[in-house]
Amino acid sequence: MSFPKNDFCRTASYVAVSGISTGRRQQEIEEKLIEEETARRVEELVAKRVEEELEKRKDEIEREVLRRVEEAKRIMEKQLLEELERQRQAELAAQKAREEEERAKREELERILEENNRKIAEAQAKLAEEQLKIVEEQRKIHEERMKLEQERQRQQKEEQKIILGKGKSRPKLSFSLKSQD
Repeated sequence: MSFPKNDFCRTASYVAVSGISTGRRQQEIEEKLIEEETARRVEELVAKRVEEELEKRKDEIEREVLRRVEEAKRIMEKQLLEELERQRQAELAAQKAREEEERAKREELERILEENNRKIAEAQAKLAEEQLKIVEEQRKIHEERMKLEQERQRQQKEEQKIILGKGKSRPKLSFSLKSQD
């Protein structure tokens, strides 16, 4: 520590002020130590009391923990069952939708099949009708041929009769032998 050299009063007051500030500093350090010690003891006391309370209420705390665990377990089981039920309902709805879709497809296919069968039946009826017309035309052509053939044969017979002179088809020629005298 250095003292001012000029003035004795100043030196004395400086020493007095220094002493006061050193005493104050010492007092502050002691107060701080007391506070720290008090805080440490309070902390130890609180920890000890908490431990004693925990020991006293150990059974009660365990029962409460078990009760809460059981309740949480029941809630989780309930939620799980509800989730399983939702999944089951969703699965049933999906299955029903698939069955409905399959039924609709089956009905559509049956409708298409019926339509195709109707078209086939119509086509077969039309074909049968066409075949009947063709057979009828062939029969008419055959009959016409037969008539023409019969007519041709009749004409041929007529021509033969005329040529042969049968059936009074031509006038009789008479030949006579007359003498001319």
